[in-house]
Amino acid sequence: MTRTRTAAAMIAAVAGAVSMQVAVGPARAQDADKGKQVFNMCSPCHSIGPDAANKIGPELNGLDGRHSGTVPNFDYSDANKNSGVVWNEATFKQYIKSPSAMIPGTKMPFAGIKDEQRVNDLWAYISQFDADGNIKK
Repeated sequence: MTRTRTAAAMIAAVAGAVSMQVAVGPARAQDADKGKQVFNMCSPCHSIGPDAANKIGPELNGLDGRHSGTVPNFDYSDANKNSGVVWNEATFKQYIKSPSAMIPGTKMPFAGIKDEQRVNDLWAYISQFDADGNIKK
């Protein structure tokens, strides 16, 4: 290889690495305020906060650490009740991307949220509420 071709190859490799960094970018932190906006797509079926009540879906207060299928007075599918899922950041993020893929037979008719940042922000919003609907201190 000539010096010119070697230099051109090195420049191309560096440019490729830089463009990959730009495309991937640094991970953004979770943002509960943005998560509240994302929750607007959930609110027709779910509620959260001090006055939360079951709707088409269960209320989501105290989701972090709760066993799937255990909110009182909500009619869960057998699939949800028997899933063995304990909600935490990892299980929520997996579930919200494709509920029926994680728990086949769930009654949740939702295609999922694929955007990782929106999922992160939604978790930040939901996980801040304790079982009584108060923001954790």
